[in-house]
Amino acid sequence: MKTLFINIKELVQIREASVSYVAGKAMKLLPTIKNAYLLIDADRIFAFGPMHECPKESMLEVIDAKGKMILPAWCDSHTHIVYAGSREEEFKDRINGLSYEEIAANGGGILNSAKTLQTTSENDLYEQSKVRLEEVMALGTGAIEIKSGYGLSPESELKMLRVIKRFKKEYPIPIKATFLAAHALPKNFAGDTTAFLNDMLTKVLPVIKKENLATAIDVFCEKGYFSIADTKQVLKEAKDYGLIPKLHVNQFNAIGGVSLAVKYNARSVDHLEHITEDDIEALKNSKTIPVALPGCSYFLGIPFTPARKIINAGLPLALASDYNPGSAPSGNMNFIVSAACIKMKMTPEEAINAATINGAYAMDIQDEVGSITKGKKANLILTKPISSYVELPYAFGSNFIEQVFLNGKSISN
Repeated sequence: MKTLFINIKELVQIREASVSYVAGKAMKLLPTIKNAYLLIDADRIFAFGPMHECPKESMLEVIDAKGKMILPAWCDSHTHIVYAGSREEEFKDRINGLSYEEIAANGGGILNSAKTLQTTSENDLYEQSKVRLEEVMALGTGAIEIKSGYGLSPESELKMLRVIKRFKKEYPIPIKATFLAAHALPKNFAGDTTAFLNDMLTKVLPVIKKENLATAIDVFCEKGYFSIADTKQVLKEAKDYGLIPKLHVNQFNAIGGVSLAVKYNARSVDHLEHITEDDIEALKNSKTIPVALPGCSYFLGIPFTPARKIINAGLPLALASDYNPGSAPSGNMNFIVSAACIKMKMTPEEAINAATINGAYAMDIQDEVGSITKGKKANLILTKPISSYVELPYAFGSNFIEQVFLNGKSISN
């Protein structure tokens, strides 16, 4: 079936198929067509252009988008939405002055989530998590990466990965699964990181390969969590199973994780609230994309990733939500784009690029989604009538989404 959108006020993020991501000064450029049409054939973008070139075809579903805009659905390349329970009590602790590290030292944080998840059945975990997935889809997310990491035992990590695999079969959205092998050290392995990693990797990696449960590997490379040596051990073993690195680095400290990630051809390095000149140099001439998570900085009250420093160095930057129960309990990418403009001083064009085409690249699905390109999936946001796309980040508390289309079909009520 073909669907024709006509009289689109502005068609945003039009790209040639050869563009995989944008970097440096190019991030300020956001190609658009005003007074445009867009033709969808089944689940793909078939044609687009100015209205005076609009095809005259019959038997079409025609949607008049007068006063409205269309842009590619958000590509959220870093989430942890498969989790059990909540961490609302820790929210109060943080308000009362405890830091993220202090809460973790008191048995909260990741260990708290793991304790709850380990006693939650796979089906209950699926039922809790699908509510979050459906929520972010309705908010315009059209591609998503979901990490494990809140299991902290082989059995529970596999439980999470199997829920993600079920999502991939049941929902009309590209989903990438990442095995977060080293997120925190559980109490039963206190003081013995090597034993924990050996247990986790030897028991989980073969099952991932057998059941096709993940395409990427991740480590929380940070002081108090996992060292450079620990991270290297994980990446070496995961390489034999074909898993691509996507690392948590530089959230609180810069300990060399960026250089290690580049050495192992990581697809992305995520967080980067603290980044050094050596890190910048390591990322230059690499295929590793930096990913900023402003929702986490906002919620924890920690520094925001220095977007200007990264972009001005000629590097690309992606934006993601980091949706998780402890440090970023929201997957609203509309807010993420706004926060990037307000708190990280990114232009609206840079932020939209970072949350669409660059987010797709961070998941290695840039050939499928992330831009208005012939042949790509018709995963789209149709806005309500707005004055310009700048209004999306400017009016940060407003919902300007009228409909979300995934695979060419509206999922909106």
